[in-house]
Parts: sequence; C-alpha cells; structure tokens
Amino acid sequence: MEQAETHASARSISGLTAALALSMLLASLGTSIANIALPTLVLAFSAPFAQVQAVVVAYLAALTISVVIAGRLGDCFGLKPMLVSGLAIFAVASAMCAMAPNLWVLVGARAVQGVGAAFLMTLAMALMRQTSSEARVGRAMGLLGTVSALGTALGPTLGGVLIPVTGWRGIFWVQVPLAVLALVLAIAMLRDTPGKQKARSAGLRWSVPNRSLTPNLLVNVLVAAVMMTTLVVGPFYLGLGLGLEEALVGFLMAIGPAISIVSGIPAGRLVDAWGSARVLAMGLAFLAAGAFLLAVLPNMIGVTGYVLSIVVLTPGYQLFQAANNTAALAEIPKDRRGTVSGLLALSRNFGLIAGASVMGAVFAYGVGTENFGYATPAAIATGMQLTFLLAGGMMIVAIGVAVGHRNPAKRPQ
Repeated sequence: MEQAETHASARSISGLTAALALSMLLASLGTSIANIALPTLVLAFSAPFAQVQAVVVAYLAALTISVVIAGRLGDCFGLKPMLVSGLAIFAVASAMCAMAPNLWVLVGARAVQGVGAAFLMTLAMALMRQTSSEARVGRAMGLLGTVSALGTALGPTLGGVLIPVTGWRGIFWVQVPLAVLALVLAIAMLRDTPGKQKARSAGLRWSVPNRSLTPNLLVNVLVAAVMMTTLVVGPFYLGLGLGLEEALVGFLMAIGPAISIVSGIPAGRLVDAWGSARVLAMGLAFLAAGAFLLAVLPNMIGVTGYVLSIVVLTPGYQLFQAANNTAALAEIPKDRRGTVSGLLALSRNFGLIAGASVMGAVFAYGVGTENFGYATPAAIATGMQLTFLLAGGMMIVAIGVAVGHRNPAKRPQ
C-alpha cells in the first residue's frame, strides 16, 4: 500500500514538474524564436530594421508590464488558475501571430503573446519554489534555468529549420500545440493553490522588505540585457557578417543555450553547496569575460572565436540565474512568492528590452546604418565589437553592484 502511494506521489511530482517546465520553456521559446526571423521579416515586409525590431520588443514590453500583475493575481486568486489562464492566452496569441496579414498585426499579436508569457514565467517560478524543499531550492531554480535555456536553444534551432520550409509563419504555428499540451498538463497535474484573503493588505507591506532585493533586481537587468544582445546581434553577425546560411546560423545560435541546458542543474547544486553569494560572483565573472571575448575573438578568428566566447559566457549566466533567484526568494513568505517572482521577471524583462532596443541601436550605430542589407561585413564586425565592449562594461558594473551589496552588515548566505 505504501509503495503504491509512493509511486502515485512520484507520478504526481513528475507531472507537476513537467507542467511547470513546459510553461517556462514556452515563455523562453517565445522570446528567442522570433530573433532569428528578423532578417527574413525585413525582406518579407520590406521594412527597416527599427520597425521589424518591434516584433521582439512588443513581446518583451507586454511581458514586462504584465509580470508583476501576474504575480499579484496568482497570490490573490491562486497560482494554478492564473497559470492556466496564461497558457490559454499564449496558445490563442500564437495562432494570431501565425495568421497575421501584415507587420503591425503581427506586432499586436506578439504583445498579446507576451501577456500570456508573463503568467507562464512568473507563476511557474512561484509554483516551483512552493513545491520544493528548503534543501533543494537551488536545484529547483537550476532546473527552471535549464528549461529556460532549452527554450532559448529551441528558438533559433527551430527557426533555422522551419523558416526555409514554412516561411516565418511556421515559427508561430509550432508554439500552438506545445501551449495546448502545457495547458492540459497544468489542469490535470497541478494542485489548486487558493489565493489569500489578506492579499489586499499584503500589497501595502511588500515594498518595505523588498528594498533589500534592489541589488538582485538591478544586476538581473544588466545580465538579461547582455544575454538578449547575443540573441539580437548574433544572427546579423553570423548571417551578414560571415555570410552563413540560415540553418547554420540557427545551429550556431543554439550552442550557448545548449550549454545552458547542461549547466543549469549543476549550477543549482553549487548554490545549495556553496551559497548564493559565492556562485553569483563566479557567474558574473564568467559573464564579463565572455562579453569582452565576443568583442575581440570573432573579429580575429571568425566562427571559432564566436563559439569560444559563448562557451565562456553561457555557464556564467546559469550560475548567476540559479544564485540570484535563490537569494531573492530565500526568505519570502508563501503568500508573496508570486509577487517577488514577478519582480524578478520584471527586472529580467527590462533587461531583455534594453538588449533588444538600446543595444540593438548601439549595434546599428556601430554598423553605420539601420539597413543592414547594404552594410559590408567589415561594418557588421565593427558594430559587433562596439556592442560587446559596452556589454563587458555593463558586467563590470554588475560586479560592482554585487560586491557593494556584500558588506559586513549583510553577510553572504
């Protein structure tokens, strides 16, 4: 009897984990899959880069606006029903993207998709934290980091395969059945988590203790901006700067996320073993080194230099994510984890928007034109170098913020 109950419990945990993992995967897939299509969309709509860039920015902006709201709604009305609602929104919006008749309808549909993704990203993290034991929180955060990286890896890989066969619409159609599957799993496997009656009064209290989260949130912005920069600039450098085919660009763009898949859970284990402060510092050091290498090595030795730089950069991101998320959620009461998860997602998305827009503008400035189709490979390489020199400087600032936060009054965990 006890053995049967144990097997049933194991199946329940596996199903719950699968539902949350697939939800996080969809949110990250929605972020990355459109980036590799940007050059194709420039040609398909005969539009300048600044307009086509809105396909990425609209998703990220809607996600950013919605994440804290999603977290609060989860705390008030229950994490499960709000996650299910987000999955339904995401599935419908993905179909709208695939059927969009023009660029601006596509941009609007991407904004709706971003709203759905906000519920997926925020509530999956809150539910994972709620169902994990204290001794395994780092591993749980590492698992979500791994799944997020898997979604990021699938984006350019699927895009590189689908675009030559189905056109740009295929990258959105492929998300519909995945969202439906996640919706079914969430309904069947997740337990109801009723909202708190005192949620309204909690809204007056959460701002005070969360002041200590400010360094975590600020560094999260900077790191996310650098990672998004690799996704936005990479396809143009590899495709236009080096003249590689779309399928090969997709494969190379997936190398970093593939490394993240392997390094996510070990990063979480390091957090459990060493503490979040030490692992966070280590991750930022790798990120700074990788960003500066991207400014130098690709222009020296081409594709090999790009890959070597990504091999340094990517493990740093996973170390940082596992440590930063664990530290931020370490002492948060259960009835406010949705809100704090929303704040983490909010800061991350501010960074993603900065990477897609501000750092994209820096790249265009370095290239010398927004019409990249007329840019020379040398101009593309110059833009790449300028962009990642700035990215490396941002990581130095992030290290300064993290080190400044670790003072004698606030010892590392």
